[in-house]
Amino acid sequence: MTTRILLLTHAPLASALRECALHVFADSADDVLALDVPAQEPPESTLQRAREMLEAHGGMSLPTLVLTDLFGATPCNVAQRLVAQLPARLVAGVNLPMLLRSIGYRQEALDALVSRAMVGGSQGVMQVASSSLQNQSARPSHDQDSYHHQQ
Repeated sequence: MTTRILLLTHAPLASALRECALHVFADSADDVLALDVPAQEPPESTLQRAREMLEAHGGMSLPTLVLTDLFGATPCNVAQRLVAQLPARLVAGVNLPMLLRSIGYRQEALDALVSRAMVGGSQGVMQVASSSLQNQSARPSHDQDSYHHQQ
């Protein structure tokens, strides 16, 4: 059985991540849901919208991976209440590599998918390049100034 993925984040991140992911996994549109949380929406309204979205997309009994942006913020707090009512897991700190990894392995069991998501998210964060200006020493490396000592 395929695990459904729900992005529940501050607006407009959920929709933006979903759209990016569908560029790579166009066939996953039915399995990836996005719920953007407006800044002034009461948590109860968000929770109700999330329940309605899940009901409309397979019901409340499907295994669901809920990805949210920021631990402790309203979307995450709502997601915690939501997953308590479902066969679901919640991971905070969503990024695009995490989402892509989750979609690619959504056929796996929910617990295994959580591990894949977290590894994908952390491995997707890396320093790729740095400015050469930041890495230049104050003196050229060929400078033989006797007052310049390295220890």
